[in-house]
Amino acid sequence: VKPLFVIISTLSLFLAVVLIYPSPPVAPSKSSDSTSAKSDIWSVQRIVEWRPCKWWLQSHLTPLPAKSNGYIRVDCYGGLNQMRRDVSFCDGVGIARLLNATLVLPKFEVAAYWNESSSGFSDVFDADYFITQMNGFVNVVKELPPEISSKEPHRVDCSKRKGQFDYIESVLPFLLKYHYVSITPAVSQRRDRYPKYAKAALCQACYRALKLTESLEKKANKLLEAIPKPFLSLHLRFEPDMVAYSQCQYSGLSPTSMKALEAARGDDRKPWTGEAARIWRNRGKCPLTPNETAFILQALSIPTNTNIYLAAGDGLMEIEGLTSIYSNVVTKSALLSGEDFETMHGNTKAALDYCVSINSDSYMATYFGNMDKMVAAMRAFKGLYKTLFLSRRAFAEFTSRGLEGKPLMEALWKAHKDDFIKGRGSALSDCFCEFKL
Repeated sequence: VKPLFVIISTLSLFLAVVLIYPSPPVAPSKSSDSTSAKSDIWSVQRIVEWRPCKWWLQSHLTPLPAKSNGYIRVDCYGGLNQMRRDVSFCDGVGIARLLNATLVLPKFEVAAYWNESSSGFSDVFDADYFITQMNGFVNVVKELPPEISSKEPHRVDCSKRKGQFDYIESVLPFLLKYHYVSITPAVSQRRDRYPKYAKAALCQACYRALKLTESLEKKANKLLEAIPKPFLSLHLRFEPDMVAYSQCQYSGLSPTSMKALEAARGDDRKPWTGEAARIWRNRGKCPLTPNETAFILQALSIPTNTNIYLAAGDGLMEIEGLTSIYSNVVTKSALLSGEDFETMHGNTKAALDYCVSINSDSYMATYFGNMDKMVAAMRAFKGLYKTLFLSRRAFAEFTSRGLEGKPLMEALWKAHKDDFIKGRGSALSDCFCEFKL
């Protein structure tokens, strides 16, 4: 009896202790918004992904008509990614299919943009691969037949057409008459007006058929091998010409940066002042400085020892604002041999940045330009979703309210977390569809 009494007494005492003393608090979750206890932005669970649309990847192609209406050459202007994505090359492929035309490999007009005289399609992309990949979508030729090649194409400038501009009404008559036309696609043309077979040709051209030349691929692979892993590719834009173009005011820049900026501004790019400057900045029109970029990276809990590949053009201003905090920053000019780098022109340098960025472990951009949109799309195509655009608007709005330090970091974390969760800002074309997780 005594042993039984002892056991019952012990159990009663244990239950009393449990009831009197509360349980220890549960440790906070890593997904908490507290900046002191959260993981980096990539740990946040997304609810939306953008994936290539099934109608493009799996649809049966509408057969090409037996006879072509003529030849179209797309004249491309600007930087590499502007030419391929924004209003030129990819749209040009869709237009060629829409008009049942044979596509002539495009002409890259680079002289005004890069101050170079030679940088054609075949200097950057594998022409044979492109032609093979476009088989069934649109006919493509490297060279014109003799009876056409001696003529200059009839120029149809579509670039500034507005409103309900229609290629069939405005370009097809010239194509049927002259059999060889050159176009610059219209900025305002909406792709949703294309029939599915023309949109499929556009998607195939932009996301499946463009492959770098063998020599460029070797350089890109060499560069990728040299970058310490894992790494973040950061597209940072703070060059004098683009800052001048933004017409934004900046205080605290070094004398060297101010001199370069004033030279780039000239007489026709004077910065906004007063209330206009405040409104312009709060609309997100002002490029982030390297120092502001470093602050946002810290707000997103990106460790300061992160390996960062700087995908940027030459002449970045105030770069010390980033490298003084994030010390593991590498560039293509430092990783490639002098001879390899110095023989490259602007388009091929941009191609390297693009290639590295679509293969990086994560990608962030301080701007929302054509390279960023192309990289976001190709990373989505490859199933790589650690992609984020840093919000110039959020940074401007929060700082204009007087936020700084930890409150500013917390506000930036929430703004970017919401963007990442919902897949906002990807600006993917009609070739991609929203997929809820």
